Amino acid sequence: KSMSWLSWLLTLWPCSAPSVLLVGLVGRQLGLRVGLQVVQTVRCSRWGTSSVQGLFQDGDVVIGGLFSLYYQPPAIDHDFTQLPHYKSCTGLENLPLQYVYAMVFALEEINHSTVLLPGVKLGYHIHDSCGLPLWALRAALSLVGGDSTSCDRPVPLIIGGDSSTTAQILSRILGCYTASCPCLSDRRQFPNFFRTMPSDTYQARAMAQLAIRFNWTWIGAVVANNDYGLNAIKEETQGAGVCLAFVETLNRENILSDARRAALTIQASTARVILIFTWYTDVRELFLQLTKINVTDRQFLASEAWSTSGNLIQNPSTSKVASGVLGVAIRSSPVPGFENYLRNLNPSRRPDDKFLREFWENMFGCSPGATNYSSYASLPLCSGTESLERVDNLFTDTSQLRVTYNTYLAVYAAAHALHSLLSCPNSNSPPGNNSSTCLSPKHIKPIEVLQHLNKVNFTTPQGEMFYFQGADIPAKYDLVNWQNTPEGTLKLVLIGRVDGFDLLLNESAIQWSTGSNQVPLSVCSESCPPGTRMATRKGEPVCCFDCIPCAEGEISNTTGSPHCERCPLEFWSNAKRTACIPRQLDFLSFNETLGITLTTVAVSGTTVTTAVFLIFLHYRQTPMVRANNSELSFLLLVSLKLCFLCSLVFIGRPSVWACRFQQAAFGISFVLCVSCLQVKTIVVLAAFRSARPGAEALMKWFGPGQQRGSVCFFTCIQVIICIIWLTISPPVPQPDFDIPGLKVTLKCAMASVVGFSLVLGYIGLLACTSLLLAFLARKLPDNFNEAKLITFSMLIFCAVWVAFVPAYVSSPGKYSVAVEIFAILASSYGLLFCIFAPKCFIILLRPEKNTKKHLMGR
Repeated sequence: KSMSWLSWLLTLWPCSAPSVLLVGLVGRQLGLRVGLQVVQTVRCSRWGTSSVQGLFQDGDVVIGGLFSLYYQPPAIDHDFTQLPHYKSCTGLENLPLQYVYAMVFALEEINHSTVLLPGVKLGYHIHDSCGLPLWALRAALSLVGGDSTSCDRPVPLIIGGDSSTTAQILSRILGCYTASCPCLSDRRQFPNFFRTMPSDTYQARAMAQLAIRFNWTWIGAVVANNDYGLNAIKEETQGAGVCLAFVETLNRENILSDARRAALTIQASTARVILIFTWYTDVRELFLQLTKINVTDRQFLASEAWSTSGNLIQNPSTSKVASGVLGVAIRSSPVPGFENYLRNLNPSRRPDDKFLREFWENMFGCSPGATNYSSYASLPLCSGTESLERVDNLFTDTSQLRVTYNTYLAVYAAAHALHSLLSCPNSNSPPGNNSSTCLSPKHIKPIEVLQHLNKVNFTTPQGEMFYFQGADIPAKYDLVNWQNTPEGTLKLVLIGRVDGFDLLLNESAIQWSTGSNQVPLSVCSESCPPGTRMATRKGEPVCCFDCIPCAEGEISNTTGSPHCERCPLEFWSNAKRTACIPRQLDFLSFNETLGITLTTVAVSGTTVTTAVFLIFLHYRQTPMVRANNSELSFLLLVSLKLCFLCSLVFIGRPSVWACRFQQAAFGISFVLCVSCLQVKTIVVLAAFRSARPGAEALMKWFGPGQQRGSVCFFTCIQVIICIIWLTISPPVPQPDFDIPGLKVTLKCAMASVVGFSLVLGYIGLLACTSLLLAFLARKLPDNFNEAKLITFSMLIFCAVWVAFVPAYVSSPGKYSVAVEIFAILASSYGLLFCIFAPKCFIILLRPEKNTKKHLMGR
């Protein structure tokens, strides 16, 4: 996976008879169980006709090396008309060349050690993989047995490689490779695998933590089109709240067109933070394309594959684009003596070193020796005074040894495994022990190397403990930042560390792509402010959303809240929907406009009723007052006055006794009023019926005593209903939390709807009975038939109270109380004016009609 430069350990087998063991292991991995004898070989054969580029040194134990030294693969003819001929790659890279000599330096250091592998000389066969799995496979096979240069010495293990894709291919074919792909930690699939590079899971998780820490929820991604890049994206998107605006993949074979396409995508995207997981040569081409279209305002997140690339940092054409890069880097550590070793390298002392010869030619523009070895036939011979003492480039720069140090560690891990394997048993072991013979380096078996690699545990020359946890070592990274210098160049600054999944970061030391300390913003949608919630857009990532204000009674007091929280019943949301505040008690008071209006109407009704009472009292001897039982008329006026007054009890702050009294007063007052009307109607009917022959005794049953008794009887029934209701389940003052709003209505809650329904139902029964009786008496002959007035008044009364029920149920809060008061006043005024206004008109304005003669005229 990792296109980054790492250090690996690959257990391989010699290209002679032990290759049977190789095929046996491969069979175990791939499920093959046949053909073992067929593949046994005792000699090597050459694959194709290519010349293998390499660096070779014999020894008692030969260690293989695979490094991606060249970045330009040759064109391959795919017409299948001839045997494949693989030409060498071109474009020697300085930094990978440093890895090669780190391996050589470590091997020479071990060869001179008197403690580690004394008496055993380690050799090496190092090949170029060209950064492509096909070339790596070819080189590895040549180490196993496909090249004459490596057939004379067993190659028990290989250090190096260029990608996890290569590692997976070779580990399945040859047994055990290493790289940074998380999949390679699976010991069931790759039991022979070890690496000195941490799994990419840790660096991808570190980048996700950085994105979350700086609230980058909308990022773009440019990745290598292999496990290295694609697995990184998978890990990255697992970070909470991080969305990918786009994913562009880069292929080494089509890097020019892919880089151009990715650059245009970055330019068009709204994402300001771009994650790049690929090899540094690909990044170099991408940055060149971004420079051409002048995209300089993006913040890049770098994987360890290019976060410390000197080629990019020192490249002036990409400095504007690359400023402020924030990346994860392999932990750096010094290697004592390595810088002097590099600067003392000279082709004159290493005549067979083709890599050093080509580097020398590129560096000094001259050929260090015979021209038949030269890559450039036209170059002049070197003078011999050329030296690397004063050369400053990526090859000689040892200020930050990261992958180089991992390569160095890989060699020491291999050496300690071989040391444990080749060590003679304790001389004090019991006689007859079968293991008393020392193992010869010529008889090393790969499975034995594997067993001892599992147990490697040593202290490095730098004083650090080294051991494997399965296939891996403990994950440690540096966090680096590319910062501008006064000279206009870029420098690498350490800003933090990663230990496992723990992120330690000095934010104040970061210089962002804008050149300031202000963290760049990269979001699809701005964070929703308090008082709103996020609402995802249909068909878009979760990071793209709209901000919807919280509904009434709900709040969000944090930025970016995914939902609003409902306030408790006793609280309500403030105007900004950011906090719950206590709800205010509200009721129909005497101080507000509605309360004042209703009070005025009620008092006016009481005053008018009193005035009518006084008029009737003053003219009590007149025929108009004495007709139809004056006693009932006075009682009716008293009950109407009580009806007007009882409405006042409904206004003001409800209390326990107020709730009980208002309903009782309302129910009893109206029953008394309607009872008077009903008895008056019965009297009219009885009077006219008694005038018929044989019905003279009818009026005896409806005399004054019976009339008073009837009114008392009808009223007592309502009194009994009210007493039972108010005793068992009376109304109580209670806030009405069901009505939304900051103000809570404090009203008399009907604990028993049945009781209230009985009170209203009894009043309605009496009213309907009175209406029916009055309707029957409406055509009785009389100059002043009171039955007509009662009929009309009862029609108004019934209409008012029929309309009251739905209005009362649907009115919110204190307005339901106002509806009840209005019904009381409207029905009271209806009775007052319909029954007494015509009489007062005759008494006061038409006194000539207020005579017995006129009333008896019909």
